[in-house]
Amino acid sequence: MNYGMSRTINRPFDEVNAEVRAVLAEQGFGIVSEIDMQATLRNKIGVEIEPQLILGACNPKFAHRAIQAEPSIGLLLPCNVVIRKTDAGTVVEMINPQMMAEITEGPEMKQIADEVTEMLSKALASLK
Repeated sequence: MNYGMSRTINRPFDEVNAEVRAVLAEQGFGIVSEIDMQATLRNKIGVEIEPQLILGACNPKFAHRAIQAEPSIGLLLPCNVVIRKTDAGTVVEMINPQMMAEITEGPEMKQIADEVTEMLSKALASLK
């Protein structure tokens, strides 16, 4: 199973970052955590990489359902979204929620994963 969904967009990093946040919000996801990998690696070990953010996207209703179905699912939450600059453009990657269903093997998690996959896929597809 592929653990992520991805698109490369031929637009500047900052524009894509703003759009990703907007399309996630349209699908009911908020950003509950953010890691600036470029700044972190520069500050911690003195290396330079292209801009890269890891966003922790969370839809509270689905998170609640998932925790009710599988109390330890917090190990796999929130849904990570990566935005990174490459020579080919700005890459947007989103975790494949089907991983949660595969790991937990519960029918309730499968249904939740299907719904979240649909929402994240819509968000990814709607990027210009």
